[in-house]
Amino acid sequence: MTKINVPLKLIAIEKDGFHLIVKSIINGKSARLLLDTGASRTVFDINNKIKFMKKQEMIKNNSLSTGLGTDKMISHTSFIKKFSIDKLVIFDYEGVFIDLSIVNSSYEKLNLKPIDGVLGSDLLKQFNAIINFEKKTLTFKV
Repeated sequence: MTKINVPLKLIAIEKDGFHLIVKSIINGKSARLLLDTGASRTVFDINNKIKFMKKQEMIKNNSLSTGLGTDKMISHTSFIKKFSIDKLVIFDYEGVFIDLSIVNSSYEKLNLKPIDGVLGSDLLKQFNAIINFEKKTLTFKV
């Protein structure tokens, strides 16, 4: 078993809260992901699909997604040819795309850079991830 240690960026949210940011690469383009252990799936901002997916087809899901304060979120899926988080490389990842504008609007109000997606518990569980706040690392076991 190989361990991959990924650096995390800890950003302050208002006075006493924090978010963890992970750098990734989606089809050769840099992306910023919010690490969210409460998110059931890793999702990507549909508003940035052109940046990462070019002309690749998106398939609308028949069921509504829940989260981000609503149960009425429309989602789409599309296969990401190459999705990398540091040395962890996933080929043909079935990505879920949702509207993350509410998150990015909040970030903008706090003068923070926008995110391109949310790293959720599907991948965290699959790769037995460990978050180390002291070292500011996310460790994947591959």
